[in-house]
Amino acid sequence: MDLSIIFVNYKTAQLLLDCIDSIYTQTKTLSVEIIVADNFSQDDSKQIVTSKYSAVVWIDMPYNAGFARANNTGIKIATGEFVLILNTDTIIMDGALDKAVALFKAEKAAVACGVQLLNTDGSHQISGAHFIKGGLNFLLPLPYLGNFVRYWGYRLKSTIPSITSVSDKMEVDWIVGAFILTTSAIAKNTLLDEDFFMYAEEIEWCSRLRQQGKLFLYEAPKVIHLGGATSGSFYNTEENDNSKNLWNKKGRQILISMMLRIRKQYGVGWFLLMLLVFIVEIPIFAFGLLIEKIISKRTRLSWSSFSNYCINIFILVKLTSKIITNKPHFYKV
Repeated sequence: MDLSIIFVNYKTAQLLLDCIDSIYTQTKTLSVEIIVADNFSQDDSKQIVTSKYSAVVWIDMPYNAGFARANNTGIKIATGEFVLILNTDTIIMDGALDKAVALFKAEKAAVACGVQLLNTDGSHQISGAHFIKGGLNFLLPLPYLGNFVRYWGYRLKSTIPSITSVSDKMEVDWIVGAFILTTSAIAKNTLLDEDFFMYAEEIEWCSRLRQQGKLFLYEAPKVIHLGGATSGSFYNTEENDNSKNLWNKKGRQILISMMLRIRKQYGVGWFLLMLLVFIVEIPIFAFGLLIEKIISKRTRLSWSSFSNYCINIFILVKLTSKIITNKPHFYKV
């Protein structure tokens, strides 16, 4: 078997079917094994998919295990020489899998690779990124302090970490989790961290993969990525909420996962510094919102946003001792 493709499904049967259709239509040179780890969808996903594709290996997770644990379950039984972590909300284009594996095999220093991700209109989508020390770029979604951080980033001419348009071959620090290709040996020996439920796990995983070699993005293989389909089903939010809203349920999970990643990747000092900034944002948030309400009746934020932000920070503070000790814990909130 050349390639094992691991999907994590949560109530996205039709998206999964569309993606599998594109795999078989567009893949000509590789033998492919498809493994689906279903995160307790409790719907007819299995029947819909396996009735059309009986060769699919279907794993029923006994609970919603999130991205890392479900992918690891698939990785452990994969039989292919290569393993691909692939989102259900993707469409393979123009022989992308054949191209990606060929390019990856030719790159002796590579331990993992990604491809050019596209929006449905063909425009380029963020496909990977470079690390920013301490994860400081995660402060950008803050409603008021974030603008201050962005201002100084521009003033200091900081490099923009995100890679949207891939040029030929680019070395990166991490690859967007919609499409990560590696070898079976590397994947089995360097599993995803199962403390994570959702978000940031692929960044942390790439930080450990990067210790073994280089990570690349390739321009030639192109894959459409709808974005946010699985998390949207779980959180009842639109994709444009992703990573930009720290005051709803989805934002709470993003906040906890990103801070967990910062602790694991950069240590306790950076975690505490970032935590302090998030706490300092509370009075700044209240004052800034008050001024906005006085000056203009039209504001994108509300007192409900502020209240929910405070709740999310309170939950983060409650988890701080667990995060600092770095003992195994499932951070599903």
